[in-house]
Amino acid sequence: MCTLDKRKFRRFNLEYVVSLRFPSGDAMVEAGAVTRNISLGGLLLESASVIPYGAPVEFVITLRGGLVSRPVKLTGAGQVVRVQPGEAADKCAIAVACSQPITELEFPLRARAAEFFRFHLLAHG
Repeated sequence: MCTLDKRKFRRFNLEYVVSLRFPSGDAMVEAGAVTRNISLGGLLLESASVIPYGAPVEFVITLRGGLVSRPVKLTGAGQVVRVQPGEAADKCAIAVACSQPITELEFPLRARAAEFFRFHLLAHG
């Protein structure tokens, strides 16, 4: 019998450092992780921190090396949809479904800086 892959988006096996934030009681907790794969719809992470199933998360992925000349930070948010033992004994695998598109963190800052300089060049000739 043939099993069909029901995933909507292609997965890319990429390893990047990730910073996570999620609520725990009345506080926001920060944790570190590494991506195992990334798609448009979500990511699979490996972390020493256990993040509860169903928890909303915010994340920042830092891209380094390869064709990237300077670190690039991508940000997104989602919900934990699966938690299971990881490849290493002291790690767990955490699947996050994205609730918003992953975007470059610095892009709005660059856009604002460009507007700032454009305004001052026009104002001061």
